Amino acid sequence: MFHINCRLAPFNGLYNIALPVRGNYSGQYSVFMDLLSSPCLAGNVLLLARKRFCSWKSHERFDLDGIFARDGVLYKSLGRGRRCFSKNTEASSSYANGTGENPYVPLNTKLSDARVIYAVAPAMGHNQESHPESHFRVPAIVQALDKLELTPKFRGSKVIELKDFKPATVDDITSVHTRSYVFGLEKAMDQASQDGLIFIEGSGPTYATIDTFQESLIAAGAGIALIDSVVAESKNSKDPPTGFALIRPPGHHAIPKGPMGFCVFGNIAIAARYAQRVHGLKRVFIIDFDVHHGNGTNDAFYEDPDIFFLSTHQDGSYPGTGKFDEVGHGDGEGTTLNLPLPGGSGDTAMRTVFDEVIVPCAQKFKPDIILVSAGYDAHVLDPLASLQFTTGTYYMLASNIQQLAKNICSGRCVFFLEGGYNLDSLSYSVADSFRAFLRESSLSSTFDNPAMLYEEPSAKVKQAIQRVKHIHSL
Repeated sequence: MFHINCRLAPFNGLYNIALPVRGNYSGQYSVFMDLLSSPCLAGNVLLLARKRFCSWKSHERFDLDGIFARDGVLYKSLGRGRRCFSKNTEASSSYANGTGENPYVPLNTKLSDARVIYAVAPAMGHNQESHPESHFRVPAIVQALDKLELTPKFRGSKVIELKDFKPATVDDITSVHTRSYVFGLEKAMDQASQDGLIFIEGSGPTYATIDTFQESLIAAGAGIALIDSVVAESKNSKDPPTGFALIRPPGHHAIPKGPMGFCVFGNIAIAARYAQRVHGLKRVFIIDFDVHHGNGTNDAFYEDPDIFFLSTHQDGSYPGTGKFDEVGHGDGEGTTLNLPLPGGSGDTAMRTVFDEVIVPCAQKFKPDIILVSAGYDAHVLDPLASLQFTTGTYYMLASNIQQLAKNICSGRCVFFLEGGYNLDSLSYSVADSFRAFLRESSLSSTFDNPAMLYEEPSAKVKQAIQRVKHIHSL
């Protein structure tokens, strides 16, 4: 059971209020791009705070006016909000119009020329001041892509951004999450005050605003649109583009019955079920290299023999799951692999893991598509953990996973943004991943500082790898 409480939280003497940016979600981050484009991000943050403070009309106190329970889940909410969830359950497929054309690719753009295809869902209305999972994350990535000339403006049809994709539908979300959770959270949005924050207690440090539900549908919809696009092009080319969903809120902690750990809906899990249901891609291989264990994805497919979930994560980190002996259950026994890495593991450890664990698992499983929970919080600069990945590590992973997909599943591969809370390491690492997809050389030496690294615990890493290889007969 988890509880949702709505309140206005004080921050440095002011009230902590989420102010969503309204309008078409495909361009929601434009106002923030203006702020992020100057050399000093810290100054931009202060400017943003000043502008937001000046825009506040007054501070009000609210009382709880609605408490309701659904299937044992108690929701508390503030004020009255707006219903933001369409109950339309039609298929979200990009090609539902029967034309075979992708309506989300700009006109006169040849998808056959693309090496990277991405979608942006920054969730500007889903934000809590001072929270690490903030609405600055995706705009920082977009700014870095533009600065490093990795966008369609500079690359033409080699890099394509999907536009105006549809939010996920009820059927999409409930393919992974319980209907009681989905409709209960929708109701919480309907009851919430526009100026309030919803704190979801008992599910890890997860917050919500009046826009969180709709923003989460859009994030899941972005992943679905990328599945459609990559799968469609794989029918025309032996070397289709790699997809990347630059989305938030992240999803790999969200369990079927509720949100958890900054995550609302399981974006990658929803996309996996969609790939099976709509495109007939029965066998799905999920790689999760976030520093934290993807317990939500783990739980969603724990008894499913057709979805292989492989997670590398820091041993002992949140949420404390992902032990070696968590290997699946029933028909799904053997299709879950968890590899907790000792603190301090870095590039050398991950290269060995890829060669000795990820590749043989994928070759043995023979998937129809590879999906990746791409968390960039294992970077040495990230504040929430203590692994030693570098920008170069993420370049290596992106390049090798793309090649692995080409070798075993006709190149079908889509990445989903998960964690990553240092804006510099996050944005440059994602940008270097794009360079890997474009098969261009890494710029990691420009960003990485070897002086920050220390000796990896090689003996412990070797022991962990040998243990997981023994358990899974690799």
